[in-house]
Amino acid sequence: MSAIEKVDVEISVVLGKATMPIHQLLKMGRGAVIELDAGETEEVWLLANNQPIARGEIVVQGDHVGVSITEVLQQHTF
Repeated sequence: MSAIEKVDVEISVVLGKATMPIHQLLKMGRGAVIELDAGETEEVWLLANNQPIARGEIVVQGDHVGVSITEVLQQHTF
């Protein structure tokens, strides 16, 4: 196995954000719905290890949900 196959990367998609008091969050049970500040046609952010790498849009085809990348953000070297 090569070294590149051993690299773990966490990929996240940010659909929107919400702010609520902690006591309200603690009262929520399984299946609770949290209203986000974004509409269904808003852009989403793709993160790799919590760093933004691209923007995109949600694509729904039947029972499948995906992300279509519309812009790859400029990479920074450190």
